[in-house]
Amino acid sequence: MNLRDLRYFVALAEHGHFGRAASACFVSQPTLSTQIRKLEDELGIALVERAPRKVMLTPAGREIAERARRIVSDVEQMKEAARRSQDPEAGTVRLGMFPTLGPYLLPHVVPLLRARFPKLELLLVEEKSDVLLARLREGKLDAGLLALPVHDDQLHVEFLFEESFLLAVSEHHPLAKRASLSLQELGQQRLLLLEDGHCLRDQALDVCQLAGAHEMTGFQATSLETLRQMVAANVGVTLLPTLATKPPVARSEAIHLLGFSDSHPSRRIAMVWRRSSAMGTFLQSLAEVFRQLPQHLFKATPDRPSAAPEAPAP
Repeated sequence: MNLRDLRYFVALAEHGHFGRAASACFVSQPTLSTQIRKLEDELGIALVERAPRKVMLTPAGREIAERARRIVSDVEQMKEAARRSQDPEAGTVRLGMFPTLGPYLLPHVVPLLRARFPKLELLLVEEKSDVLLARLREGKLDAGLLALPVHDDQLHVEFLFEESFLLAVSEHHPLAKRASLSLQELGQQRLLLLEDGHCLRDQALDVCQLAGAHEMTGFQATSLETLRQMVAANVGVTLLPTLATKPPVARSEAIHLLGFSDSHPSRRIAMVWRRSSAMGTFLQSLAEVFRQLPQHLFKATPDRPSAAPEAPAP
């Protein structure tokens, strides 16, 4: 048994297809198939159920695949640790972020990262939070930026910042004449939310629960930008994280932003990595760069109330 064969088997488990797995490993399909057969012969068990158009792992194959993933990940971490022992601030970091954070945070933090770690290769992955957590556990990511709480004893959680929420309404909405509202008043609104799986949806639902507000039924957006456009069209109102309202994000004249007068709904963002990671010391330094971001980026900045229309001339 060798590491190469374990890599082939992990690729087959992930792709569920001999041809795609072979392409991912940059070998021919017969080569990959032969090595999988050899692995099965060595272990004395069937790892794969072979069908004409589909490959499924046997129960034993699924267990072996999980063990193989951990072995491959550990070896990659060993190599990374060796590289970093020569130059701790060089190498590659695979960092995950969820879609309602990454596009709005990266323009502010990437220049700081480049200045602090000029030799660092940063590979960014954007996925929903549950996918990021799974990839962290499997060793496919080195670290991830996630919203708290994160419940996993195998992961180290490093708090970074707290980001406020603003209520976004159309310029034609009655609330557009105001700069703020109370949480109780939010209870009178029906909010547009993202589809299931987005952590922002869960965060907004938490705020709704506190305020007694409800979701607008019959509509769930696939992205924050879709929500923004629906608000601009006066279809409904929604909660936006503050970073999504700051430059370089272009402001829409059709949207009015309100703060909260009696509370400060927010989300807490942390960097998360495996406690067993050989990169822990370096990732701590990486987290410090995120903490250097100006705090005003995360503080709500409501719009001024819309001006009352002028009375007609006598």
